[in-house]
Formats: sequence, structure tokens, C-alpha cells
Amino acid sequence: MKMASLTSKPKLRFPFLDLAAQFANIREEVMDAVSRVLQAQQFILGPEVEKFETDVSTYVGSTDAVACASGSDALLLALMVHGLQAGDEVITTPFTFIATAAVPAHLGVRPVFVDIKADTYNIDVEQIEAAVSPRTRAIIPVHLFGLPADMKPLIELAARRDLKVIEDAAQAIGAEYAKQKVGTFGSIGCFSFFPSKNLGCAGDGGLVTTNDAGIAAVLRRLRNHGSTQKYYYERLGVNSRLDALQAAILRVKLKYLPQWTAARRHNAEYYRALIAQHGLQSYISPPSEPANCTHVYNQFTIRARTRDELRAFLTEEGIPTEVYYPSPLHLQAAFAYLGYKPGQFPEAERASREVLALPIYPEITRNQQELVVQSMASFYKQHAPDAGS
Repeated sequence: MKMASLTSKPKLRFPFLDLAAQFANIREEVMDAVSRVLQAQQFILGPEVEKFETDVSTYVGSTDAVACASGSDALLLALMVHGLQAGDEVITTPFTFIATAAVPAHLGVRPVFVDIKADTYNIDVEQIEAAVSPRTRAIIPVHLFGLPADMKPLIELAARRDLKVIEDAAQAIGAEYAKQKVGTFGSIGCFSFFPSKNLGCAGDGGLVTTNDAGIAAVLRRLRNHGSTQKYYYERLGVNSRLDALQAAILRVKLKYLPQWTAARRHNAEYYRALIAQHGLQSYISPPSEPANCTHVYNQFTIRARTRDELRAFLTEEGIPTEVYYPSPLHLQAAFAYLGYKPGQFPEAERASREVLALPIYPEITRNQQELVVQSMASFYKQHAPDAGS
């Protein structure tokens, strides 16, 4: 009999994110959209991109939307349009994907970190003002995992200190704060259409929203090498244009986004019910959702006691999980030059030790969710840590 390799990984019972299931439900529409672009043979910008921009601005509630090549480029264009340059500072969170801080760093702009709130994982607005210096030009709040940051006091602080607000809404399209969609509070909102996002394309894609027509006009130049007329350049820009193929696919998917968001929210509530049903509240903390926010659950991120041991157990059981993020940015080697030390942002560091994302895509079944929570219950029954520690 053939023996299993000692180094082989346990087979997952279902994927962490099932994009194939999503595609199966909209295959005909997507293929028709792709065929339309192939027949038109117009692949860079053009009518498909323009229509998608209009669709997104209508959905989000902004007056303008400017599509670009990625969520990282959306941040880059936002900083460029506001003229940020070497020596300037931006305030943001250390508990986020690296692009939030890496993009300003590439421009010579110094990221200045502020710790997160323990319950939301978003930037602690009460700590921002102490981080403002004469070089501070902007605040970049991140609507992490699909939950809006606390925007009202943040916008008030920014106005008082004459700072720009650039929203990193890469994971949060459709999320609402006080019944207003994210991406419309600051001067600019930045979105990503990476395939794992709630609205994902077939590759990389991004978009910037704004309610300032002047900013939108400059953004359109910047994404196209700084040009509005072929071979004439008003200022230096970059090549960051959304492909028409991606725009056509995203136009199909955008129609289904409200339905998919509702499914994610429904799945989140079912996880909460299952966690309570199995009496896991002493070991697991589900994500919070403040009363004035609508969470869109790009990730369902729990805090778990003995997180690493739990995750190893779930992997052996064939249950998929992910860790977003295993190290905060201020402790990453790439940002060592900033001079931060362990312990400076304790909540971000604690979150990195404790968070675990469970699968929550719209097509996940109740049986699969039950299997996830039953497996967690089995782990804590066998390896229960002291709930009071």
C-alpha cells in the first residue's frame, strides 16, 4: 500500500474562497462581456471603462470615479494628486496590508503609525492628534476587513488640522458609516478589485472615488502618463489604466454585489449563532459591528485563544483559514528604517497574535459553516486554555 508523504499537507474539505462557484453562477454573462470586448478590439480605457466608472460612482454615491490598474495604484494616484512628496508625513495604521504604508514610502513620504482599536481593528481615532506634526499632510484610515473606520471624529480632526483624508477602502466596497458608503468621506476613496475582494476582477484592478471634479480631471491625466492629448503631457504621471476586459467583467459582477454582500452578512450572523450555540464565547471573539456601521465582511475575522494551535488543528481537520496579518507593519523589516520598536503599538501586535479569518464567501453552505465551528469546538474541548488567562 502506498504511504502518504510525511510532508504532504492535509486536504482541505472546501476552499477558503470559492471563486469557481461564483463564476459558475454568472458564467454566461461574463463570457458575453468578454466576447463583446474582443469583438470591439478596444482594450485600454474606452466605453467599457467609462461605463464601469459611472456604475461605481452611482453605487458608492460619489460624483466621480476614476478606474486604474490596482488598489495600490489607487493610493499612489491619491497621493500624487494631492502633491505629497519626500519629507511629508501621512498617519495610518500598522495593522493593514503593506500597500497602505508602502505606497507613500515609495514617494519618500514617511508613514506615521497609530495603534488600532481592540474591538474593530481599525485606527484608534483618539490617538491620531498626538501623532500630527508640522509635516503631516494626510490621514489614511483603512476600512479593514470590510468595517468602516470611525469617520465622523476623524473627518472633524482632519478639518481642524487642515489635513487630507484618503480612505483605503480596498476591502470595503459597499460598507456604510452612518448610512453613507465608504469612499465618499475624504477627498479621495481608494478601492481594489483584486480577485479576493467582494468585487473582484480576473486579475488586478483598482479605482479612485472623489466628489471633486477638479481632482477627478487630474487623476485621469495622472493615470495616463500625465496626458489628455496624445503625446502631450501637462505633468508627469504613470501608466495605470484599467483594461476594458476587466471593466466589462466588473460591470457584470457589480450588479450582483448587493446580493453577495447580503449573503456575506447572513453568513456572519450564522457564524455568531453557531459560536454562541457551542458555548465558545470564552475562547472566540467574533468581529464587532458598531451600531452606526454596515460591515461587508470581506473577511470574518475572529480573535482566538491559542490561535496558532487552533489553526494547526483546523488544518489537520481540512478546514481552511487565513491570518490577516501575522505581523504589524511597524515590525516588518521593510519598515525598520522608521525606528519603531516592539511594544509601541500593543493592540496591533496583539491582534497579529490572535486573529484568524474564517471562510465567509457568499456561496459557502450552512453545512460547511457548521463544520468550521464544530471543529473549533472540538479543539477547545480537547485543548481548552484557561478562559480567565
